[in-house]
Amino acid sequence: MRNLRLTLGSDNQRVVIGLLRFADVTLVALTGIVSYWIRHGTLVVPEEYLVAIAIGALLAANYLQLARLYNFAELHRFALQFGTLTASWGAVILTLLLAGYFGKVSENFSRVWAVSWFVSAYVVLVVARGGLAWLLANWSQQGRIIYTVAVVGAGPFGERLVDHLNRQHDAGVRIVGVFDDRNTRVPRTVGGHPVRGTIEDLVAYARMNRVDEIMVALPWSAEMRLMDLLNRLRTLPNQVTLCPGAAAFDLPNMGYGEVAGVPMLTLMKPPLTGWKLVTKAIEDRVLSFLLLVLFSPLMLFIAVAIKLAGPGPVLFRQKRYGFNNNEITVLKFRSMRWSPGEPGVTQATQDDPRVTGLGRVLRHTSLDELPQLFNVLRGEMSLVGPRPHAVAHNVQYAAVIDQYLSRHRVKPGITGWAQVNGLRGETRSPELMRRRVRFDLDYIERWSLLFDLKILALTPFVGFVHENAY
Repeated sequence: MRNLRLTLGSDNQRVVIGLLRFADVTLVALTGIVSYWIRHGTLVVPEEYLVAIAIGALLAANYLQLARLYNFAELHRFALQFGTLTASWGAVILTLLLAGYFGKVSENFSRVWAVSWFVSAYVVLVVARGGLAWLLANWSQQGRIIYTVAVVGAGPFGERLVDHLNRQHDAGVRIVGVFDDRNTRVPRTVGGHPVRGTIEDLVAYARMNRVDEIMVALPWSAEMRLMDLLNRLRTLPNQVTLCPGAAAFDLPNMGYGEVAGVPMLTLMKPPLTGWKLVTKAIEDRVLSFLLLVLFSPLMLFIAVAIKLAGPGPVLFRQKRYGFNNNEITVLKFRSMRWSPGEPGVTQATQDDPRVTGLGRVLRHTSLDELPQLFNVLRGEMSLVGPRPHAVAHNVQYAAVIDQYLSRHRVKPGITGWAQVNGLRGETRSPELMRRRVRFDLDYIERWSLLFDLKILALTPFVGFVHENAY
């Protein structure tokens, strides 16, 4: 072990992540079987227990994946892993309990076994993650985990790449040198790293020393120079990558693709595609239906109370912008005095005379938002997402706030990341709306099922009742 050195290349990272995913599934399954043996004194596990254990193991693998617990760069940060792992395993337990209840099979299982399995699996997963985090951190400090990089290009572009790599202290990357094939204007050092010579010197160095990756940091406009350089590096068995222009430092890492065999750098992509989109749709439909069933007596009571309080419809309908900036009709319980034909859209303010006594209670507790569950069932909204604003407000703020309309890259939500962070109700200034937009965009970039469940769990405590809800 003393001379062990591991590369952090993407291929080896995938191997480590694959082994970790296999270990997680195995540990969950083994703790289920061992818990049964401790409880019943036999390893002959009935079929229904094996099915439950298999479902739990698969759920764990998927929920941990959704929670980004298989991100190699984060494996050494145990504190961050601990909180997310706790939430993920809690989601597994909740899913199993709901499946047992609605499937009417919960009586077939020993409660002692279930509790011992849930607790022991959680402890084992935490210990395993803690051990891996300690091992990786220890190896990193001792220099056993290292990814060696040679940079080609000592010009401004190469200098910027070296400076960027120098700042990534947790990445485990070590620059072994900078190389440049120019005859003049070549500095002795770049970012504190020596310029070791020309491309021929790089070829000789790479054959005598370990170099995991050669990063070419030259302007793409120098096409002939690049083609000559790549032809000379083809003789090496090393990975060679081309840094995609100066804009690469200011753009998010979206990966690469190809169109008709031509490699393309992805600059933007939809935030919800594939299984993420399917997961979000299932979450919205299932939870909104359950919430409608749960709140139907309360909604009926509110509807009757509004009718008895005075003239006007029970529901207030308002045009707002939804996904991809398309107009939708948002439903709310009417909380203001009925005034058909009133022009314009004015946000409610504190002590607004238009708000009825009942409406004030509904708005303060956000119960006026409950009819939007029908919007969710119709596929126009989500349970969690950026709050939809009135059409007039959208036009107003889109003109003064950068990326305001980027909120519409996903469906609007009944509650959102901005709301549980206290940003709801009246926006008295563009700065307040800018803060709300920043939270909305952060939510879109970070979306996961667990993130949604976290926001839903926080909403009754900090999202519904708020001093700005009037």
